[in-house]
Amino acid sequence: MSAAASGPGRRARVSRLVSFSATHRLHSKSLSNEENLKLFGKCNNPNGHGHNYKVVVTVHGEIDPVTGMVMNLTDLKEYMEEAIMKPLDHKNLDLDVPYFADVVRNSGLSHGLCKTPPGLDQSGQTDI
Repeated sequence: MSAAASGPGRRARVSRLVSFSATHRLHSKSLSNEENLKLFGKCNNPNGHGHNYKVVVTVHGEIDPVTGMVMNLTDLKEYMEEAIMKPLDHKNLDLDVPYFADVVRNSGLSHGLCKTPPGLDQSGQTDI
């Protein structure tokens, strides 16, 4: 039986959560050191300060009738390792991640992603 004859395939969502830790400094090159300290307080510490982040990636689509999966979970885990964990976990976002070099972040990564990293759309979702 063809897919057209059987109607649309079953759809599902699969989510995976990862946690990572990173440090950064809140500092604007447009402000003086005094203005930065007044605006950002202890978060302007020259040595930076850290956060623990959680990222949930959700993949949705048709369930493959052969595998019963929307996506192979091992592939999703590997993608998240390459796209999130390796570049960000236990890194200084200001010094170790070129993407953030000229971005002033606030204390929340969700707000701190002033630009969207490669591979993610504006909603924080990605098509894998």
